[in-house]
Amino acid sequence: MPSLDPVAALREIGFWLERGRAETHRVKAYRKAADIVQGLSDAELLSHTQACSWRSLAGIGPKTAAVIEQAVAGAVPDYLVELRSAATAIAPAGDALRGVLRGDLHTHSNWSDGGSPIEEMMRTAAMLGHEYCALTDHSPRLTVANGLSRDRLLRQLDVVAELNAELAPFRILTGIEVDILDDGTLDQDADLLEQLDIVVASVHSKLRADSETMTKRMVYAVANPNVDILGHMTGRLVEGSRGTRPESSFDAEVVLEACRRFSTAVEINSRPERRDPPGRLIDLAVEMDCYFSIDTDAHAPGQLAWQGYGCERALAHGVVAERVIDTWEVERLLEWTRETRD
Repeated sequence: MPSLDPVAALREIGFWLERGRAETHRVKAYRKAADIVQGLSDAELLSHTQACSWRSLAGIGPKTAAVIEQAVAGAVPDYLVELRSAATAIAPAGDALRGVLRGDLHTHSNWSDGGSPIEEMMRTAAMLGHEYCALTDHSPRLTVANGLSRDRLLRQLDVVAELNAELAPFRILTGIEVDILDDGTLDQDADLLEQLDIVVASVHSKLRADSETMTKRMVYAVANPNVDILGHMTGRLVEGSRGTRPESSFDAEVVLEACRRFSTAVEINSRPERRDPPGRLIDLAVEMDCYFSIDTDAHAPGQLAWQGYGCERALAHGVVAERVIDTWEVERLLEWTRETRD
């Protein structure tokens, strides 16, 4: 067997590329190679190591083969050394707040539109220093994101329970990012939502509805006792491969007053292409004494490192740590979410 795990080396390269916002096809090449090597038997690993025949495997090219060859020879691959050395701090102005965060309450796995298995996402979250992390894959109506039906979500809960037994004391919080439907109802059965630790409710469709319609839709969802967090509230995109998208139109004071009244946290979404909500709405939410949740909305392990972007924006707009629910110990957090369920 190799003295240095090539799978771990390939996956760490994927992490650094994702963290640095590399193009998706570059990341996929290393993650695919990791999956291929992981699927080999001990005899196959030994055979390819002795023959140096990694490139004979479909899906492994010259760059990924070089990483594997150096890893099995016992060296840290040159490319991994390069990526580690080149990595710079993410949004250091947010470090004071990032340092007191205990978790991340909005993440996705390959059960919906994320790129990596639950276990890899959660082991990465633990490696980054989190005490807990919520798994919030999409709900069924978002078919483009392979949203989870009731049955699939129930199966996922069993998987999470098994992983929690392995990863303790780190804790995976059960959750969902549930679509806010056109009338403000939620895209999953209420009895199932009630069982979950964290429910993020987000608008993903008809984002250009008129202000009155959108305001009623969002307020109705925020008032739902099963909703804990209002996700990326304006729906805007400010950069990135999907292009840009303007903010949805709604009465922000009415929506934020509903968040305050019904103890629903306002998400500060850390994805660089979202930066949602915009600064003026963070200011308003602070003024109205709302709770916040600073989340990555990560769809890949390396994106779990993006929380600093949200922390930087939060501090710039006067958000204090005590009002950020993912600074709380898990027992306090779950007591808070269950209060609205009762």
